[in-house]
Amino acid sequence: MEFLTFSPENHCFSELLDGSDGDEEEILVCGEDLELNPFDGLPYSSRYYRLMKEREELPIWKEKCTFMESLLHNQIVIVSGDAKTGKSSQVPQWCAEHCLGLRPRGAVVCTQVLRQAAVALALRAADQMDVNLGHEVGYSVPFESCCTAETILRYCTDEMLQREMMSTPLLNSYGVIVLDDVHERTVATDALLGLLKDVLAARAELRLVLLTVPQMCSTLQGFCGRVPVIRVRGRHRAEAVFSCSAHQDPFSAALRLLLEIHHTKEKGDIVVFLACEQDIEKAYQMIRQEQSSLNPDLGELIPIPLYPTKQDLTPKVTQDKQKCCRKYRRKVLLTTSSGESLIWTKNVTFVIDVGVERRKVYNPRIRADSVLTQPISQSQAEVHKQILGMSPSGKIFCLYPEEFTYKEMKPQIPAKVQESNLTSLVLFLKRMDIAGFAHCDFISSPAPSCFLHAPPGTEEIARSRWRRFSHPAGDHCTLISVFNAFKAATASPTQPDFSTEKWCREYFLSCSALSMAEMIRAELVEIMKRIELPISEPDFGSEENLLSIKKALLSGYFMHVARDVDGSGNYLMLTHKQVAQLHPFSSYYNSRRIPEWVLFHEFSISEGNAIRVVSEISPHLFAELVPQYYFSNLPPSESKDILQEMIDHLAPVSAKKEEQKIANDSKENEEFPQNPTEQRCVIQ
Repeated sequence: MEFLTFSPENHCFSELLDGSDGDEEEILVCGEDLELNPFDGLPYSSRYYRLMKEREELPIWKEKCTFMESLLHNQIVIVSGDAKTGKSSQVPQWCAEHCLGLRPRGAVVCTQVLRQAAVALALRAADQMDVNLGHEVGYSVPFESCCTAETILRYCTDEMLQREMMSTPLLNSYGVIVLDDVHERTVATDALLGLLKDVLAARAELRLVLLTVPQMCSTLQGFCGRVPVIRVRGRHRAEAVFSCSAHQDPFSAALRLLLEIHHTKEKGDIVVFLACEQDIEKAYQMIRQEQSSLNPDLGELIPIPLYPTKQDLTPKVTQDKQKCCRKYRRKVLLTTSSGESLIWTKNVTFVIDVGVERRKVYNPRIRADSVLTQPISQSQAEVHKQILGMSPSGKIFCLYPEEFTYKEMKPQIPAKVQESNLTSLVLFLKRMDIAGFAHCDFISSPAPSCFLHAPPGTEEIARSRWRRFSHPAGDHCTLISVFNAFKAATASPTQPDFSTEKWCREYFLSCSALSMAEMIRAELVEIMKRIELPISEPDFGSEENLLSIKKALLSGYFMHVARDVDGSGNYLMLTHKQVAQLHPFSSYYNSRRIPEWVLFHEFSISEGNAIRVVSEISPHLFAELVPQYYFSNLPPSESKDILQEMIDHLAPVSAKKEEQKIANDSKENEEFPQNPTEQRCVIQ
């Protein structure tokens, strides 16, 4: 947004957001007592000391010593704080102080979900650290970078750090990585969180700091293990006023309430959380039109739209500053449920929350985005209350009944990785796979396998029903059995009230995943017909078909091979020598036969180092199909020695086959000589 820069035309607007009048008394510092700034070697200005007093009043400040001690002795530190406690601005600065003592000195990067927040925080940090923006402190957002090689503290969007990781997987230039707003559960943040586990294992000196809301703490501790958690609470608890019933038109109800508050003449700015960005624009225009008909004695209503995903849409404030200051001015910040991090004003006394949000959800069945209006989560509702933590008399007006919070709202924000088109994520992970980071351990899986998580108490029932589809060749063939049973049940229903969803629920299967598989298969068949590739009749279960399936799997997943090294199910992976066990959902898990060589589809650290979707393979087949460049770069191991013997054994056979082929080709050329004008095409 334009108001986040220091351009002259936006100066008045910046003041509106900060809530300052520019008349603060400066602190004078005697020349002989000047301290030097360790970041640039210059004496601190008087403004630095004034801002330091404001920083010391933030709720986060009393936790500084605890945080610095935790950062020194732990690779991962979680800071769980209420909104507007100062964690996003102060913690990265403390991390920069930590990096000053490192040799070699590393930099600090702090990710943000919104680009406007990244720019605003960089401006604030540079001001508080008394350094120049673009040198010691900078920011990097899509299509705009304001930093140098010497920048020690950089704010950026989570997507920009993800992009940087593609070229520098270990992020060697950083000493501390701060992931802010982890609770927002964006695709980029979840991917970074999963991949940074491997980076931390490779770089013992690296530190990771996670900033989140209290509701997310238990989830992160389960994901990261036993790591220190620093809890920061706001100063005040807001008074919540709930509606008696749900509003049919919450947008109109919010604007009516806004005008009612304004007519009471109670002082304080107002934040309105609306359902979508279209409502922000609509409310902005309506408030401006209503302003002309309001009683001048009430003061001026100044609508300020804050768009989380759009840029350059913030209006310029053109009023004369002297004229504006003669009467009371009330700011009305208009945003959505995800725009909390854009609110910087200190004088908010009222919050109006419509309780719903309109967002895009990707539907994999039709491969298109759907726009849904749904209740916000309980954690979002709590954050909206915490905005008033700096105001002792703040009130939040919830345009929904109190029971709506517990009956309709989900506890946490849904993970975007489960609601988004993951094409770009897949390409990113393939790039990381090439760089040696083959496994990304997500907090929430990007998409189901076709088996659903059984509710507590029904696990044994689910396993007994899944055994119906079990195939002795392994989990991949078991998935084919599930798909065939799904198609058969859909084609020939056995009950008059049959429904596909009901059948899937009965067997604890994901109807959406199976329907998606059916659509993908139909598309592939259509492509094969279009390019006139031969299509054979289904022959699932025959020896020839099973061999073809395993050849296809090995051709694509030759990097996902492991060997049971002790006969008890401890599988050592060929690529990076990690040990894993079979996942309980595997068809081999409860059988007495444990295959020695397996190909797996997924590896999860969070589930006890388990490999999922596992099928037995022949080491002879692997030795025959593995690319030479991959095999030669495998680390030394007993498994590699075994495979090398098989490759050496196969080499004379392959040479004999090649000689026979050359002899047959020569004989054919002698019997059917080609004319010069009828030469065959040779692909070089």
